Amino acid sequence: MEEVENKKKYITPEELEKHNKQGDLWISIQGKVYNVTDWAKVHPGGDIPILNLAGQDVTDAFIAYHPGTAWKYLDKFFTGYYLKDFKVSEVSRDYRKLVSEFSKLGLFEKKEHVTLFTLTSVAVMFGIVLYGVLRCTSVWAHLGSAMLLGLLWMQSTYVGHDSGHYEVMQSRGYNKLAQIICGNCMTGISIAWWKWTHNAHHIACNSLDYDPDLQHIPVFAVSSRFFTSMQSCFYGRQLKFDTLSRLLVSYQHWTFYPVLCVARVNLYLQTLLLLFSRRKVPDRAFNIMGILVFWTWFPLLISCLPNWPERVMFVLASFCVCSIQHLQFCLNHFAANVYTGPPNGNDWFEKQTAGTLDISCSAWMDWFFGGLQFQLEHHLFPRLPRAQLRKISPLVIDLCKKHNLPYRSLSFLEANKWTLRTLRTAALQARDLTNPAQNLLWEAFNTHG
Repeated sequence: MEEVENKKKYITPEELEKHNKQGDLWISIQGKVYNVTDWAKVHPGGDIPILNLAGQDVTDAFIAYHPGTAWKYLDKFFTGYYLKDFKVSEVSRDYRKLVSEFSKLGLFEKKEHVTLFTLTSVAVMFGIVLYGVLRCTSVWAHLGSAMLLGLLWMQSTYVGHDSGHYEVMQSRGYNKLAQIICGNCMTGISIAWWKWTHNAHHIACNSLDYDPDLQHIPVFAVSSRFFTSMQSCFYGRQLKFDTLSRLLVSYQHWTFYPVLCVARVNLYLQTLLLLFSRRKVPDRAFNIMGILVFWTWFPLLISCLPNWPERVMFVLASFCVCSIQHLQFCLNHFAANVYTGPPNGNDWFEKQTAGTLDISCSAWMDWFFGGLQFQLEHHLFPRLPRAQLRKISPLVIDLCKKHNLPYRSLSFLEANKWTLRTLRTAALQARDLTNPAQNLLWEAFNTHG
């Protein structure tokens, strides 16, 4: 055995780190080194996760995102090298043990009937919306239909989100169809755009320069570090903090909710920019067809309303109701810890706990939040069906306590307070850019976490 061990070829972590550029991408999984340069081009999760994590050990991230059946495909990428002085932290050891226990219990396959119930509710709500607009003449019926449409968008988005993380249907083909229908056709937001940004968000949770979900300049800034016009490593451009940005950010704690009410406009724009860009987009044609379906039925539905005031009211009301979902995503991360730089594969569990906040609610409200009120649980186990998140939450709490890591679960009201406090802190700093040292000190003492 010792002779076999001596014949192994090793490379140091420093040597592995050199292979972290486009065209030269190596990773380590459980101490074995793999060349995934070519695989990154066809990786189902896109190339962003591999680009962000290349040059280091990524075992925890790999385990989080891949089922046990994925391990057999690694051999063809093996370089013949092993990582020298490979060690596993106690946190990672416990995390991997928990994933293994969940697999043995079959929790990753126990999706229950959440998708069926949600799709049924979406179909029923859509029927009621159509009836309210086409058959009713009361302005109150039209207002109610608009609000119901906003709730429909929320529930449809949850199905799209679930199907992006694991198969909610019986086959991969039907799963893709569910993504296009629930995302593109029903909400007007491309599943391709969502996968592109969402995978990057999960991998680099709350990294100011790598996580696109925090990059909202010129409208919002959760940290004064955005005031240096940092480079977005996701978008590949500078997030310029100019006079307009300073003005908008200075009042962001006042404009936060109004902006969220029309945030969907930006999502529609981002969808179109991606689908008609030169960037490689998986299933581009299907995504465009789905978007065309949305931009056919939605304008036609609005045109059936009797006058322009009601049409404007309908659009704004539906947007405002759906903004609750946009707010939820902000509450989960805006007030949590942030950092700069690429994600580190060796502190997966620690980064996820630091960058997320849970929203506490009763079990009967799980349908409303789509399971994503258990944000930390979802980030740690993204393949776990939402029906299991509440059940495994106590185990996550225990693991956080054992390793002295934060587990923050706030009421909906308290989460809003934390978020507004974070935005106000950055807003006040934006008004006084003459003393950057004082700004950093202020942030250190006033940012939660």
